[in-house]
Amino acid sequence: MKTQLYIVPTPIGNLQDITFRALEVLKSVDVILAEDTRTSGKLLAHFHISTALQSYHMHNEHKVLDVLIGKLQSGVKMALITDAGTPGISDPGFLLVRACVENGIEVETLPGATAFVPALVNSGLPADKFVFEGFLPVKKGRQTRLKFLTTESRTIIFYESPHKIAKTLHDLSEYLGKDRKASVSRELTKIYEETRRGTLEELAQHFSKGTTKGELVVVVEGKPHLSSSSIEEEL
Repeated sequence: MKTQLYIVPTPIGNLQDITFRALEVLKSVDVILAEDTRTSGKLLAHFHISTALQSYHMHNEHKVLDVLIGKLQSGVKMALITDAGTPGISDPGFLLVRACVENGIEVETLPGATAFVPALVNSGLPADKFVFEGFLPVKKGRQTRLKFLTTESRTIIFYESPHKIAKTLHDLSEYLGKDRKASVSRELTKIYEETRRGTLEELAQHFSKGTTKGELVVVVEGKPHLSSSSIEEEL
């Protein structure tokens, strides 16, 4: 089977992080599905790619799904990109890939940039076992999710926006424990890239002091395993 849909990661900041293969695919397909055609247009212009762009985002992905599947079945080759990172990771992509699988349309996903991997490795916390939570619910279901994560023993990774980071760190400190080790990475791959490490309480205090810029990745230590002496004390 020949690939009809390519999932193509794009840089999360530094444009040099795009792969040669990604550029070849973006030049060769018939149309590129983009989360924001203005943002993607700048990226394509930088690399002198003139492939046609079509809007595909969280607000229209249900409406255009059947039309896209029909075009793919007719032989149109497409690439899916988002504003930054890998499509499907806290970005549109899942619905289209699932529909392709259900309709026997070949999909190929290229390796490439995604924010949580460098943030995890750079955190200094265990990276052999981890769970990616993406964005916490803003209102409905937030407390339920936080309570569920109190027993998670693997390293936990979250995405967060600048104006919500202080509240999220406060909530994590309250539910998971103020002494839990954590790190917050922002502006990954960019000029002002920064990773700050400490306890959840320390990080909550730091990010409540001023305005934070750039998208953030929060990495939190999993629930520590109880030692035999601690288990005996609890019993």
